[in-house]
Amino acid sequence: MAKIFRWLLRGFTAIVVLVLLAGVLVYWLASRSLPDYNADHQVSGITAAVEIVRDNADVPHVFGATDADVFFGLGFAHAQDRLWQMVMLRRTAQGRLSEIFGARTLPVDDLLRRLDLYNLSVRSVEVQDAETQAALKAYAAGVNAWIAEVNEGALGRGAPEFFLFSNQMAPWQPADSIAIVKLMALQLAGHLSEEVLYARTSLLLPDERVRDILPDVPGEGIAALPEYAALFPDAPRHAAGDAAPPPPLWPVPSRGLAGASNSWAATAARSATGSTLLANDPHLGFSAPSIWYLARMELQTGGVIGGTIPGVPVILLGRSEDFGWGLTSSYMDDQDVYIEKLDPDDPNAVLTPDGYKQMQSRFSIIEVKDAPPVTITLQWTENGPVLPGIQFNLATITPPGHITSLAWTALTGNDTTMSAAIALMRAKSVAEGIAAGERFIAPTQNLTMADRDTVAMKTIGAMPRRTARHQSQGRMPSQGWLPENRWQGRMNYAANPEFVGPEGGILGNTNNKIVDRPFPFHVSFTWGDTQRIQRWRRLMQNREVHTRESFIEAQLDTVSFTARALLPLIAAELWFTAEAAPEGTPDRQRQRALDLLADWNGEMNEHLPEPLIYAAWVRALQDRLIRDELGPLSRQYAHVEPLFIERVFRDVDGASVWCDVLQSAPIETCSDISRQALDDALLWIGERYGTALESLRWGDAHEATHDHQVLGTAPLLRWFVNIRQSTSGGDNTLLRGRTSGRDPDPFQNVHGPGYRGVYDFADPDSSVFIISTGQSGHFLSRHYDDLGGLWRRGEYIPMSLDPDLARAAAVGITRLEPEG
Repeated sequence: MAKIFRWLLRGFTAIVVLVLLAGVLVYWLASRSLPDYNADHQVSGITAAVEIVRDNADVPHVFGATDADVFFGLGFAHAQDRLWQMVMLRRTAQGRLSEIFGARTLPVDDLLRRLDLYNLSVRSVEVQDAETQAALKAYAAGVNAWIAEVNEGALGRGAPEFFLFSNQMAPWQPADSIAIVKLMALQLAGHLSEEVLYARTSLLLPDERVRDILPDVPGEGIAALPEYAALFPDAPRHAAGDAAPPPPLWPVPSRGLAGASNSWAATAARSATGSTLLANDPHLGFSAPSIWYLARMELQTGGVIGGTIPGVPVILLGRSEDFGWGLTSSYMDDQDVYIEKLDPDDPNAVLTPDGYKQMQSRFSIIEVKDAPPVTITLQWTENGPVLPGIQFNLATITPPGHITSLAWTALTGNDTTMSAAIALMRAKSVAEGIAAGERFIAPTQNLTMADRDTVAMKTIGAMPRRTARHQSQGRMPSQGWLPENRWQGRMNYAANPEFVGPEGGILGNTNNKIVDRPFPFHVSFTWGDTQRIQRWRRLMQNREVHTRESFIEAQLDTVSFTARALLPLIAAELWFTAEAAPEGTPDRQRQRALDLLADWNGEMNEHLPEPLIYAAWVRALQDRLIRDELGPLSRQYAHVEPLFIERVFRDVDGASVWCDVLQSAPIETCSDISRQALDDALLWIGERYGTALESLRWGDAHEATHDHQVLGTAPLLRWFVNIRQSTSGGDNTLLRGRTSGRDPDPFQNVHGPGYRGVYDFADPDSSVFIISTGQSGHFLSRHYDDLGGLWRRGEYIPMSLDPDLARAAAVGITRLEPEG
């Protein structure tokens, strides 16, 4: 027995040693790709020495003799820190993910090939101005210089992920950067999904009930639209279930998770500092690393600092010495879905205003890892690319003998967005910023600007020119063969909303409705916010003058206007009305929940129990209200619709009819449904978090999920690459933490302000900014998540253009010397 024990001990020891050796080997291989920030490199493609000074937060400050050299340096820095992320963005835009991930990403490649974003990007290179083309080429040369350093110096393939997946890497091209901007436009676009949902809901409900669940933002109404069934009598009328969950790396956000953001500015008259102020926090899906990367470029026109996206040679939002700008999603309706009628005798022809015409077609071959290549047929009508019914649930609204196509402003080979972004980065005043925005195509944005004298907001991006006779006004799919439904080009830039030097001294946008104009000058019928704007207005008007600190306070505000508005409605007949109930009973638990909510001020603080009780209640309430009418389609309404619940409980236009369950004999009241929904919520909370309501924490449910997009679900590895944080805020707070809306974790914080910046032009170097993770994309780097803790606590880092300050505590200075 002792001998057996000794051999078992030796075997166990050997296994432990082998595991440790394997761990050391893996660490050594992975750490080889950590860049040395103090290294000197000889490179080709620059005219003189370039310095990349990384300050103590690992923000690169790039200095060079010419602008081309500075763009080269930015490309070099991006590739050092985010090479894997850049390659993934490029592969996604190209429709080439399946080459390394296999069949599971085929749907992504299929969609991107049909949209043809990459080929359109290649064509768009030639329409950029000379300055932009030079910047694109210099930036690409900088990226390729680092790739060459990786190959020649055996620097761990450039990123740990390249040991797990193919490390074949084509040189960076100018078109790659344009393609990433187009990919961002896709990730910010939501009107296609909204049109499909409107049509599906219209097939199940009468028009007045559709207006309840998909209400227009308060303001002047629009003329009645035809029912979708009247446009397409043969469209399926059943409540079809949803398609399978999105495949891995699906680039199109779920409903409610397209772009969002906050931005506001104050003139000198409303600023305690005597100069202008600007705050901006764009909202995108969380990931590790963040999509944002902080950088400073010292151009011939002066220094520029702010947020970049790796792969794109532009400070997309930030400031210079005299000018600052921020972006918010405009929600402009820049997409239309068309139902195209096929020729009964020729499936490759569709009906047009001039009769049946052949569609443009070509084959595309998708290489698939560990599987045979897949050949797909790409088709285009005069309106746009044809999309298969399996995507976006299009099959549920497409009648037999028809197909669907998409018109979208981003689908152009004459896209000058990159030139507009670089011109904006060089602008010195509001007037120059507005002029730069004219060449912006997609994604459409609200551009908030401040110079030392005034502030302004301008909607930038191509606005489609629709006819006043458009059947659906872009609210739902329309007949593609009717001339009145087709786009007539682009609206004049002057038609885009513009606000300069407001009388009240303050302007801003939370994705709310900004104009109330009749169709077709309406901009949009779908807006991203009706709630945060109410809280923002109050915070701005409560002070006669503002400071940098008051703007930061507003960015971090966690009070929910929605909770304050809805709770008095849904609990109106429940407050303090129940009879005494013994401990441990549902009645007693309901009383305790109502007692907590009665004393709550609507603050969605991570340490409080009330936000979790409220959020679970209104979610269960909406589910009870709509499930019997919409059936499986109710799952598409994953987030609470505050205007809908308000309409129901105020009985606007008879909306209280939603409270009655159609399939039941009794007539339920809204009070009945509200009480039952609260019981549902408390039961769910008890099963997930326990029955001790006072000890609940909103932050336990509202955890920010900065997950690695590829390795985030891998066993063991996910503990190293994912970043999770308990957070405050919610769907409708200025500190926006958009929840997933999906079981089993419906309140996880999946979408929010990955970048925050506040700029004070009385003392520009006192401006501050932050991102949600860290600068590095390498999970072994201390800069992988070092800014995340500051971000979570509502702290910022200095946003200074002082080169001496950057050098004073630099974590490294990379010097690039011309080769030879």
